[in-house]
Amino acid sequence: MGIGKNKLRNALFKEEYTYKNSICHIISDTLQGIIVAKESITHNYQELENYIRTSQLFFYTFDPIPVPSEPLVAKLMALAAQKANVGPMAAVAGVIADLAVLDMQSIGCKVAVVEDGGEISAVSDRPIDVAVSAGNEPLSKRFGFRLNEFPIGVATSSGRFSHAFSFGDAEAATVFCKDAGLADAVATAVGNVVKGTAEAGIEAGLKQGLSTPGVLGVFVLYQGKVGTAGKIPQIIQIEP
Repeated sequence: MGIGKNKLRNALFKEEYTYKNSICHIISDTLQGIIVAKESITHNYQELENYIRTSQLFFYTFDPIPVPSEPLVAKLMALAAQKANVGPMAAVAGVIADLAVLDMQSIGCKVAVVEDGGEISAVSDRPIDVAVSAGNEPLSKRFGFRLNEFPIGVATSSGRFSHAFSFGDAEAATVFCKDAGLADAVATAVGNVVKGTAEAGIEAGLKQGLSTPGVLGVFVLYQGKVGTAGKIPQIIQIEP
């Protein structure tokens, strides 16, 4: 994403923001958008922390649980988890990013992009390029996707390089949805079934992803081989 000739019109503000163990990257067309996003991230993580103190199962379970009425962050996480048949914490980064983007839009931001631990929620009036990270694999950060249709949520699960738990072995299982919360939860479900031979693992992952309503497309990188299903953005080469 470059800055055009008209700086007042096309300049973008970018900032890294850390909340405890969560590292977020924020992009906005206004400085106020950055401020609002940081406030949103902090507020919703604190709301979630307070909720978990009264519901330890929400934090530890790998299975869907009943959807709480509040706080909103926990409600959205549980809803996404039910659709993907995983535990609600599988959707935490995506939902936090979604809520921050919604808050940025509420003040008129035309570009609102939030990445939380690799999960991306975005609305934009211009294309956005994102890279796929797969640890030390040869393809890691050498290719990515050009996002042109918004809103979009992009989430990646890895059984080899992610800090998040996975039952599978995929280098990268990337899911595209309208919102990052669902993409985050489904990426976990996809990653969980990618195992065995390359062909069988990729087929299982793609089938798992497309079985969830709301999923636009699925990309799986496993044992150096790639599989795609549904509608995915343009794949692009990323300069090292």
